[in-house]
Amino acid sequence: MQELSVEIENYLFVCKEIKRLSPLTVKAYRIDLTQYYFFSERKDIFSKKCITEYIDYLYKQFKPKSAKRKIASMKAFYHYLEMEDLIELNPFHKINYKPMEPTVLPKTIPLEVIEIIIKYAYQQYYSASTVFQKETTLRNLLILELLFFTGMRVSEVSSLRTTNIDLNNKTVYIIGKGSKERITCLANEDIVKLLKQYVYIRKSSSSFLFLNRVDRPYSDQSIRNMIKQYTKAAGVDIHITPHMFRHTFATALLEEDVNIRYIQQLLGHSSIVTTQIYTHISTNKIRQLLKDKHPRNKYSF
Repeated sequence: MQELSVEIENYLFVCKEIKRLSPLTVKAYRIDLTQYYFFSERKDIFSKKCITEYIDYLYKQFKPKSAKRKIASMKAFYHYLEMEDLIELNPFHKINYKPMEPTVLPKTIPLEVIEIIIKYAYQQYYSASTVFQKETTLRNLLILELLFFTGMRVSEVSSLRTTNIDLNNKTVYIIGKGSKERITCLANEDIVKLLKQYVYIRKSSSSFLFLNRVDRPYSDQSIRNMIKQYTKAAGVDIHITPHMFRHTFATALLEEDVNIRYIQQLLGHSSIVTTQIYTHISTNKIRQLLKDKHPRNKYSF
């Protein structure tokens, strides 16, 4: 077991220093592999039986999505061992499992609710009386606008740097999962004007775009807390998370007949399969289609 522990540390080093995976991904790998390390103590960790027992354990102890992620961490680790010739045969080659996962539909925000929240954010900005309040309320307003208009993940918004924003070409360079880059367009003049104003009044040498009161990057959790505060202050009685803006962005574009391949690119999904879940939640579009097109609605009795 000591040897496995060493190999885990070596693998995590490769993930961090060579593959340049994000700190959150490396942290998740460490947690997942450490759990397997303790589970497999005094067992043949390269046997089909040990891995199968652990997979069964995961699906009993964790939600399907978490179990699937932990299994993916194991598969990536064993693939590394195989590629480095540290094992002769990857035991996962002998394992065939197809877990039944419930389809959890993404939660979206009604568009009229988003309008209420963003309208409140504008009111806060316009009524700000000090330089500090002006900068703070403008920062919050821009975060809400970018979450909704671009569909960025909250981590992508919080990690934006000033160099990621090209105001001349009205584009944003986004660093997504696995350090993958993508570009999105700021095809809204209101948002472009707000960004120009924010850059003008922002007094900091930090490379991060959005900052807190002590000139540190405005964190994911701070954004969540801000959204919670604004939602409550705007009189909205719905629990809203940053990721729900992303879901709403994708769903709204799909309901406007935007090709799902474009939506995949805008969201930064490596596989179209990930994006296709949004085809299950466009109930408004389906309702309108049946209302307008179904021949039964032409009958009158």
